[in-house]
Amino acid sequence: MSVAFTKEESAETAAETMLPDRPVSPHPNLVTEAGLKALQDQLHQAQAAYEAAQAIEDVNERRREQALPLRDARYFSARLRTAQLMPPPSSTETIAFGSTVTFRRGDGRVQTYAIVGEDEADPKFGMISHVAPVARLLMGKAVGDEIEASGQELEILSIA
Repeated sequence: MSVAFTKEESAETAAETMLPDRPVSPHPNLVTEAGLKALQDQLHQAQAAYEAAQAIEDVNERRREQALPLRDARYFSARLRTAQLMPPPSSTETIAFGSTVTFRRGDGRVQTYAIVGEDEADPKFGMISHVAPVARLLMGKAVGDEIEASGQELEILSIA
């Protein structure tokens, strides 16, 4: 009998529901307090989406709808297990994890970024990962320091 006339899962549906895990960074999982909270919230959202999908009667559709939240729950669980909560910077003398830095590029543009964990980084919102090339160059620098990045100079204007 054709699979089309049974409630059994087809091989194609089984393959569709086994999503590969999200890649996990090899770098230390440093997080700010806000980053830790965001990871917890994202895990709860993934768990809620998985539970909501359990109400779907069609087994194939249920498994398709559960695949993404299940993968996300595995990822966020792993990130929470390895999270290293970092205290806020103790000084504004030098740039450290959690610092907010304002610098001027060689072309005159002034930019401000907070240096945060990988999962909370979003350059559009002024947050860059501590492992981003520019963040690594900025770490340990002080106001007035000039460094070269991608062929242009950066001058540190302020640290908060």
